[in-house]
Amino acid sequence: MISVAIDGPSGAGKSTMAKRLAAELGYLYVDTGAMYRAIGLYALRHGVDPKDRPGVEALLPEIQLDVRLEEGSQHIYLNGEDVSAAIRAEEVGMAASGVAANPAVRAFLLDTQRELARSRDVLMDGRDIGTVVLPDATVKIFLTASAEARAERRYKELLEKGEKPDYNTVLADIVRRDEQDSNRATAPLRQAPDAILIDTSNIDAEQSFLLLKQTILSRV
Repeated sequence: MISVAIDGPSGAGKSTMAKRLAAELGYLYVDTGAMYRAIGLYALRHGVDPKDRPGVEALLPEIQLDVRLEEGSQHIYLNGEDVSAAIRAEEVGMAASGVAANPAVRAFLLDTQRELARSRDVLMDGRDIGTVVLPDATVKIFLTASAEARAERRYKELLEKGEKPDYNTVLADIVRRDEQDSNRATAPLRQAPDAILIDTSNIDAEQSFLLLKQTILSRV
């Protein structure tokens, strides 16, 4: 089985690129971040602080996650409910970062993620895929961009959705998320020693896609 691991900070375009690459290459796309977001959403809905480790751990036995491919895109189901749209809220993203620092949550999801890679050619993105989840991945990529470039892209994305974001707030959220993800004790965000660094600060989406595709195909 071929496995491709794409790691990187929030807003680097991992999910967007990974979805398109998986479709192009015929791999199963696994958005591990969506799994953490689903758990973060569940914690928020139950009034539990995502950083409250015992509180979140107590919720895990109640959670059943299912990943399905529907009409070419991945959908995440939380206890039978399709939460693919709900988990994209900004507050859920922060909650995901909080629960992801919990070793019990990571252990809860690790077996599921690895089993997918054992049974199919997969393209998986997240923050610790190449370092923890799939340390023997066929190809490892660390996708990044400057905080300013990522904030600008996120700002435009929110505008296109009809929202009225403040750029400085978006930038501050990204910087805070980077710090939280990089400094957590469990599986922090970092580039695997054998990962290929790709910085998209100064190239557009199409150029980024072609560069990623070429990098993967040259190594499988």
